[in-house]
Amino acid sequence: MAGRHRVVGRSAALAALGTLVLTAIQPGAQAAPRPDRGPAPSAAHTLGADRPAPGMLRALEHDLRLTHAQAQTRLVNEAEAGTRAGLLHNALGTRFAGAWVGGATSDALTVATTDRADAALIRAQGAKPVVVRWNLGDLQAAQRKLDTAAGRVRTAATPTWYVDVATNRVVVEATSRRAATAFVRAAGAGTDRTAFRQSAQRPRLFKDLVGGDAYYINAAARCSIGFSVTKGTQQGFASAGHCGTPGDTTTGYDMSAQGTFEASTFPGKDMSWVGVNANWTATPDVEAADGQKVQVTGSAEAVVGAAVCRSGSTTGWHCGTVQQLGTTVSYPQGTVSGLTKTNVCAEPGDSGGPFLAGSQAQGTTSGGSGDCTRGGTTFFQPVNPILSDFGLTLTTAGQTASVPGQSGASGVWSAGRVYQVGAVVTRGSVRYRALQAHQAQSGWAPESTPALWQRL
Repeated sequence: MAGRHRVVGRSAALAALGTLVLTAIQPGAQAAPRPDRGPAPSAAHTLGADRPAPGMLRALEHDLRLTHAQAQTRLVNEAEAGTRAGLLHNALGTRFAGAWVGGATSDALTVATTDRADAALIRAQGAKPVVVRWNLGDLQAAQRKLDTAAGRVRTAATPTWYVDVATNRVVVEATSRRAATAFVRAAGAGTDRTAFRQSAQRPRLFKDLVGGDAYYINAAARCSIGFSVTKGTQQGFASAGHCGTPGDTTTGYDMSAQGTFEASTFPGKDMSWVGVNANWTATPDVEAADGQKVQVTGSAEAVVGAAVCRSGSTTGWHCGTVQQLGTTVSYPQGTVSGLTKTNVCAEPGDSGGPFLAGSQAQGTTSGGSGDCTRGGTTFFQPVNPILSDFGLTLTTAGQTASVPGQSGASGVWSAGRVYQVGAVVTRGSVRYRALQAHQAQSGWAPESTPALWQRL
């Protein structure tokens, strides 16, 4: 799979029928009625989950062992679950301890809280409540201590750590319990908030020096194009930071001149973007199986347990599920935080390639362990921080205007901004709170996208 056709590809469109019904949580006073007429669009419709690409569905059926109907239903359920989890995240505040989906069609949403009194509220949203000891902020604080310690202690025996919302612990994957305990103690992270999981795997960056498809760096190394982006009038694509440094030149799958790395961050994060020359055109397409393409319509972040698919120049199109958010990985070349852990396979040369949840861009391939013969673990750099850090606009299907991406959690709503869960904006005289992390599209105004925004 990979770049056999043009350069820069873009994401995928997914599936179909829904079983979860969205209801809104009102934080206090009842919200005023919508000024427009007719029902509000569902989360599945807003995020394109009801318009699946055939190639995406076939891969989900094969890799997750689903029927065609299950694949369609799962994608719609996951779109609705993201909005539902966002509503509860905002309603519970500091008591929120995470959310995840389960079941073949992701029809089971679980939400964790530190207060038993929240159970009725969680059930009212069609979710299963779980009462835990630590809130999400507590666990993230413990993980940050491990991140800091990684800069001063050896992590060869403890290469991966992350917040596992399902167990309400920060899990350290290590070759032995002794190594994990020593790392936790050195970080001062607290053994009551951490857990050990034995693993002999050592993640490495998916980059090699073998010729092939996709794009080449300085006529030597090969990586995979992630998502098409623009910055002002400059077109280009996002990829992995370890693939190149600012000023490095790239050539395309056909070895013709392509572009230059405009910015790159690695380690710490694993992100970059390449500005291309006039011979290349940014599109919303991503290579799927059998020469087909799927198209990106946005960047709403998927929840734990959601299905994701990956495209790469070495191994092509493969699917799996999101296992953890905010994972820290200590590669031999440096430590990277904020990655998403998946059970999708990948191999060297797939680095930088796109991860999709339905038609929503999720991130670019970083590294992992295993391969696509025996299976493995792959981590991706979430796309919204790439857009925010570098001021990029994601190229999406039907997009007519390019607005520089900007980070920001408050103020007047603006297309092109990257919003995190809980961000508060004003549009007209009405205030809204974000339910899912995403880059705002020109057609995603808060009043018309209850899947993404909660009216206050």
